[in-house]
Amino acid sequence: MNFSDIFKSSFLDNITEFSVLDTVIGLGFALVLGLFIFLVYKKTFSGVMYSTGFALTLPGLSLVTTLVIMAVTSNVVLSLGMVGALSIVRFRTAIKEPMEIVFLFWSLAVGIVIGAGMIPLAVIGSVIIGIILIIFANRKISSNPYILVTSCQNEKTEESVLASLDKAVEKYVIKSKTVNRDSIELTVELCMKDSKTDFVNNICKISGVDNAVLVSYNGEYMS
Repeated sequence: MNFSDIFKSSFLDNITEFSVLDTVIGLGFALVLGLFIFLVYKKTFSGVMYSTGFALTLPGLSLVTTLVIMAVTSNVVLSLGMVGALSIVRFRTAIKEPMEIVFLFWSLAVGIVIGAGMIPLAVIGSVIIGIILIIFANRKISSNPYILVTSCQNEKTEESVLASLDKAVEKYVIKSKTVNRDSIELTVELCMKDSKTDFVNNICKISGVDNAVLVSYNGEYMS
């Protein structure tokens, strides 16, 4: 094989079997929709620590997926090799919020659909998904769940604490009760009428209450 035979190889012939215009259009739409997903994620984020790195991953994931699908759909042999290569990839990054999974799959879906040439489906689907997520993210929760942990000296103090909760909160449920020789510990799930937490101070003022701790409740209480 001489130098001229290299340029006659089938490998280099396959390089020309793609449209530059289609590639640019596909990556352009992937970038626009990826930025749209980024903005929706930023708008609907409700956590404490906002991750800029994860947010920037969303448009990047759309672009990379679009490029991969374009390559796969243009060559059957390449698609089989791509499946084998991607099957050995393992991702170790932990997902902090369940909603992050939705945005990851959304970015992947956009890349797959655009790479397959169904750009209108990607645009219409992304607009509908974005509107739904924004509507549900901005929906106000009527009551915020909390957990109140109190330490009482005797049964009389316990009754006084529960009577105070009857007046101060919207509703409450006793999740656990630990009785020791010299104290009673109550764990109560409650929903407050508003954002005021003055009732915790009043409970601490009850004679026989050693301490009272109010924490936010995310629904993962283990009884």
